[in-house]
Amino acid sequence: MAGGSAMQAVLAAPGVKGRKVRAFKGSEKDAVAGVVRSIAGTEEQGAFFVFDLAKVVDLYSGWCRALDGVRPYYAVKCNPEPAMLGAMATLGAGFDCASRAEIEAVLALGVVGPGSIVYANPCKPEAHLRYAAEVGVNLATYDTEDEVAKVKRCHPGCDLLLRIKGPDNPDAKIDLGTKYGARADEVVPLLRAAQSTGLRVAGVAFHVGACTSRVDVYRGAIEAARAAFDAAAQLGMPPMRVLDIGGGFMPDATFEGAAEAIGDALAQHFPRGCGVEVIGEPGQYFAETAFTLAARVIGRRTRGEVRQYWIDDGIYGALSCTILGDYVPRPRPLAAQLPPGGEKKYASTVFGPTCDSRDKVVSGYQLPEMQMGDWLVFDGIGAYAASSGSNFNGFLISDIKTHLAYST
Repeated sequence: MAGGSAMQAVLAAPGVKGRKVRAFKGSEKDAVAGVVRSIAGTEEQGAFFVFDLAKVVDLYSGWCRALDGVRPYYAVKCNPEPAMLGAMATLGAGFDCASRAEIEAVLALGVVGPGSIVYANPCKPEAHLRYAAEVGVNLATYDTEDEVAKVKRCHPGCDLLLRIKGPDNPDAKIDLGTKYGARADEVVPLLRAAQSTGLRVAGVAFHVGACTSRVDVYRGAIEAARAAFDAAAQLGMPPMRVLDIGGGFMPDATFEGAAEAIGDALAQHFPRGCGVEVIGEPGQYFAETAFTLAARVIGRRTRGEVRQYWIDDGIYGALSCTILGDYVPRPRPLAAQLPPGGEKKYASTVFGPTCDSRDKVVSGYQLPEMQMGDWLVFDGIGAYAASSGSNFNGFLISDIKTHLAYST
């Protein structure tokens, strides 16, 4: 889709249509701040998100330019906001789901068929597998012989993707290879395990780890995937048809380097026309920069030159992404709320609302004098913020509303 037509389609997408969507102009931070002010000034509410739909449209276009021919399967775990799911579906994405609830959320859109879902959890509860069978989600990952037996028992019509371990990647913020992925010496036994039960192995999947700046790991992982394809052929298995290059992509300068390395490796090992569909599982790439969080100051204390503030979200809520992800909080106040002379800054600690003293967002952070009811804004917080929070101490992650907007 062209940019304008894609934006119009997204505005009519499931999860978006029927909801209020604010349009804004200007530089990104100032414009988002204006949206935050308009919401904060008209509603008595606590912390909330602003989701810029246009950002997702731009990122999707960037993905298609850099990784032409690689269909993104959005990782629902990253941010399951219905408007995000609807936007991604409308733009043409498939979905990486890890549980029954995530599959249900995608199918509830009413526009995504089960053939556009990969059940990308190598170890699945039996009840979830049976549900996948009921709704026709027939492609899933595996990396153990026990999983083969489980799939055969619960979903015998399911095709499999063998999840392999990519090269060691200590640079990754989260090294998924410590938990998932078949080692090189395990590939043939796992292929044989599926072959012996009559399950079809449709392809290979890997994940090089989250938030890596190294590009050589993609080349190594694609080379290892090629070896697995060749091993299956030598075993006389039906030709594989899918290569899943995983996720971990960042919406920054590292993406172009990763895309170039992937493109070169695919041209060498899986050239166009070879009969293999290449997909990816991006989550953070699409979600991170599209969301802004606003949290209200609900308490304050002055101790000499040190300022302490309490806000209505913390590490047990949306800001759990500071622990479970790689988010570095850099809160900024809404400029319009500062009094004259408010440019003076103080070493400040910002606490979340729970009774746990570990619920601390920043410490020793430079902020101007804040008052009760003022707002702090957290930019680029769309990845694992809405999905990883809890209801600890009665502060419900579900109470944090998402307001839709788009930049023009």
